[in-house]
Amino acid sequence: MDRLKRCFLGFLFGCLAILFSATPVTAESGNEAVLEASRPHVILILTDDQGWGDVSCYSGTDLHTPHIDRLAAEGIRFTRMRANCTVCSPTRAAMMTGRYADRVGVPGVIRTHPQNSWGFLDPATPTLADSLNEVGYHTALVGKWHLGLESPNTPNERGFDFFHGFLGDMMDDYWEHSRHGNNYLRRNQEVIRAEGHATDVFTEWANAYLRERAEQPDQPFFLFLSYNAPHFPIQPPEDWLRRVQERSPGMEKRRALNVAFVEHLDDAIGKVLAVLEETGLAENTLVVFTADNGGSIPHAQCNLPWRDGKQSHYDGGLRVPFLIHWPTKVAGSAENNYAGLTFDIFPTFLELAGAEIPEDLDAVSLVPLMRGEALPEGRELYFVRREGGDRYGGKAYEAVIRDGWKLLQNDPWSPLELYHLREDPQETTNRIEQAPRIARELRAALRAHIQRGGQVPWQRSEAD
Repeated sequence: MDRLKRCFLGFLFGCLAILFSATPVTAESGNEAVLEASRPHVILILTDDQGWGDVSCYSGTDLHTPHIDRLAAEGIRFTRMRANCTVCSPTRAAMMTGRYADRVGVPGVIRTHPQNSWGFLDPATPTLADSLNEVGYHTALVGKWHLGLESPNTPNERGFDFFHGFLGDMMDDYWEHSRHGNNYLRRNQEVIRAEGHATDVFTEWANAYLRERAEQPDQPFFLFLSYNAPHFPIQPPEDWLRRVQERSPGMEKRRALNVAFVEHLDDAIGKVLAVLEETGLAENTLVVFTADNGGSIPHAQCNLPWRDGKQSHYDGGLRVPFLIHWPTKVAGSAENNYAGLTFDIFPTFLELAGAEIPEDLDAVSLVPLMRGEALPEGRELYFVRREGGDRYGGKAYEAVIRDGWKLLQNDPWSPLELYHLREDPQETTNRIEQAPRIARELRAALRAHIQRGGQVPWQRSEAD
């Protein structure tokens, strides 16, 4: 069946689902809002290395993020969400598939040099874009991809009708846009060039897409707006840095650079929200904002009050801002303390789109929480990262959380550590010796996760 037929049938089935859906449920949290049975446009805004303390509606005190804060004030602010991994590619792979990253072949970072690349996205696993496309959504990725540089893992081959962005892992310069001297900017399959700061470029491209979709009001869309900021190199525009230094002359230069970088990014997000209003798309557009992992401590990013940062399985590397915004559909100024993972957007978006949710997902739909209902507590959460170099040796290290306990390593050579997160959320006291039964149980759980992940290749074979 060709794509046109599939899109038509998906649209038809979606309309029928709306007509025969159950009565909406009222959510109460300060004010009442109704989660109606409709097929919203969905936008996922993902930032890169933006820590908990680099958003002012979380714990940020020395920077201003009014546009991100607006998403929180008018939506749901999650306080216990974690990224699927402490680095980029695995989190992105998990979010795009609804499965733990090692179960889709991406336990580590996919890089531009094969000898230092630690993942290969399983070509047989459907992506979020595939699944939404099947039910009639137009799908687009603007910005950073980081899940493959070539066939079969380019965005257009993984479900995105439209791609306008960057294939690689990071930019060596936000104005020059290359990586190791290579140009990874693409418009679909076409190699392109751009002028300006990458954050501004991606924002302009996203807004152009939104204006185009506003001309097609009968077809819902999914936009994955994936910024590479505030990933290092920390390069804010000079005028933004000057504003921060004038406002806070005593701020250390490295921190001022990062604050300016984040505030410039927040302003870009504000421009996207403005276009949603301008085009009339805002009312029926669900926006999720989050980050792919915690901030980088060596680059003066902030994850307080959590311990450590990017690359670490302590919560500073995993806790991320997570906001759901859908005007008139979810309660504004709501706070939710459900402990989930960022890949929970996968079944959430599918459920709202009227798509079938695969039974083998590891992710959990957040739609009940949007209705003001509850999800079971005590869910087991698993984390893995594989990495090269002398510190990691190409090996993986893992963590697991269950019933308030967290078992972890931060490199393959160190002993396992155990923390009781309810009593010790800052992870200051290793309880591995004091709680041997808990440690044994979590070790067994970790082994089971590792065995499941081991069923999927994470390097490309000659046959692929």
